[in-house]
Amino acid sequence: MTNIAILTGRIARDPESRETKGGTNVTGITVVTDRPARDKDGKTYKDENGYTAKESEFHRVTCFNGLAKTVGQYCTKGQLVSVQGRIHYTQWEDKDGVTRYGTEILADKVDFLSRGNGSSDDNDNTDAPEID
Repeated sequence: MTNIAILTGRIARDPESRETKGGTNVTGITVVTDRPARDKDGKTYKDENGYTAKESEFHRVTCFNGLAKTVGQYCTKGQLVSVQGRIHYTQWEDKDGVTRYGTEILADKVDFLSRGNGSSDDNDNTDAPEID
């Protein structure tokens, strides 16, 4: 049995990095993917500009250890990435006692398909790994 997820999309917001009490680096990103929108008959349609209408999906992606450090340091909002990992489901009880559910991708690999936006001198991506 195999649990493999592959996403290619843009990062929706800047990465959020932290370190656990045990010293593990963790970085979370949200990757947006698009697919053609369909009408009630299941057919694709054009938007007001004549392009095929799209529907977006937002995917939570979690990276650990060295990958977390690299993604946290070099990725920025709007950057195109490819993520390979596995789907992980969680269940917890919130402060009101309500059972909540979540889904995320635990990343094994993140490929940078474009450079980040580099909005500041500290995050200009000049030292980022080369893009093939």
